[in-house]
Amino acid sequence: MTTPHILVTNDDGVTSPGLLALKQALEPYGRVSVIAPDSNRSAIGRGITIHNPLHVEEVRLADGSEALATDGTPVDCVRFAMLGVLGGEPPDVIVSGINLGVNLGDDVTYSGTVAAALEGVLLGWPAIAVSAQTTDPTADQWDGAAYDFRGVAEFAARLVPKVLHPDFPRRVVLNVNGPGLPPGRIRGARVTRLGRRVYNDELTLIATDGNRRRFTIYGTLAGYHTDEGSDFAAIDDGAISVTPMHFDLTDIGGMDHLERLSLADLVGPTPEVDG
Repeated sequence: MTTPHILVTNDDGVTSPGLLALKQALEPYGRVSVIAPDSNRSAIGRGITIHNPLHVEEVRLADGSEALATDGTPVDCVRFAMLGVLGGEPPDVIVSGINLGVNLGDDVTYSGTVAAALEGVLLGWPAIAVSAQTTDPTADQWDGAAYDFRGVAEFAARLVPKVLHPDFPRRVVLNVNGPGLPPGRIRGARVTRLGRRVYNDELTLIATDGNRRRFTIYGTLAGYHTDEGSDFAAIDDGAISVTPMHFDLTDIGGMDHLERLSLADLVGPTPEVDG
């Protein structure tokens, strides 16, 4: 088997310590290329840049290795790789992360880390999204010193040969989340389903200037349902969570219900209303 070409990207920005930890863990498993946003793009989801040109520049990571940085989004980064910005050789697998903070349950719909991996499978590549829980819940989420990436980074790296195997299901993203524990204390890995978040958002008026008002609506710590078998439950138990995800959002049961509604009868001129 030829040496695989591994693309590393993220949404926290090219200087994130999580990206560096992931890149270094992957190096024994293939040739690693890095293209990532030039600054933090957290919670941008599957946003893309369509109205402005994008800039790409060569940068050096903290270990002296070369990377590419762009003012685009995580999805833009994957598109860049597909279109040849890495020198014409497309990657064999996309690994996105390591995100500063977990991406569990409903949060995956907002995550730029997960979005980059989803873009990979949309384009036909196997993909892994990797996120880590802080080791200190009282610390600033963006403080890289509040994380121990070693356990989840090594686990994700060992997954790469698995997802590259011909028998691995196509168009499946593995969403990997690591607990905030050192490697020796991690309690294995579990295949999980996405859990459910409980968002405790509050509308708070910050200031008023004439007709213009300024609010905050996010920031309150979110909760979650403690369902057995969920990604939240795995992290609570100190295990790595691995959730397979795919792009098929079609609700087959919903299709059957709509068929029974005879939607074709709704097509036609608007009825006249008396009076």
